[in-house]
Amino acid sequence: MNVMNDAGRRSRRSLARLTGFAFVLASALPVAPLAGQDDAMDEVSATLDALHEAASEADFDRYFSLYAGEAVFLGTDATERWTREEFMDYTRARFDTGTGWTYHMLERHIAIAPGGGTAWFDERLENANLGETRGSGVLVMEDGGWKIAQYNLTIPIPNEMAREVAQRIRALTGGG
Repeated sequence: MNVMNDAGRRSRRSLARLTGFAFVLASALPVAPLAGQDDAMDEVSATLDALHEAASEADFDRYFSLYAGEAVFLGTDATERWTREEFMDYTRARFDTGTGWTYHMLERHIAIAPGGGTAWFDERLENANLGETRGSGVLVMEDGGWKIAQYNLTIPIPNEMAREVAQRIRALTGGG
């Protein structure tokens, strides 16, 4: 006997509509990369590689030549939201000591928006101090090249540890 109440029927209808919408949306997406996207993806990847290399070499000028004028950097701490200028001040003090930071790319995914003027990415990285991290962000075409408009560095937390880490953060910050 299959008993379904009104809420269950509404849920099934909602799911069917969502599934139909997802199918329509997915069928509208290109199956193969658009013309020129492979080249753009290679250029975006090269920009990200250059960013990591410049950071590792503490090369301030090269590092910031890869950022868009209105770029934002989001660090691993919840309070770290830096404009390009604020991040330049932090980075200059660090790089002036000859010390940068080294991240080795383990895996990277890149997508290019239709029109080719915007790209977004996520990458798994390895760092000697932090272990595995994740970088994600957006690049824009600016001054004839790909520039980082937003970079977000996070430390992925295994699901099995998430509640414990969240509790420790709340205890540290006094959060609710």
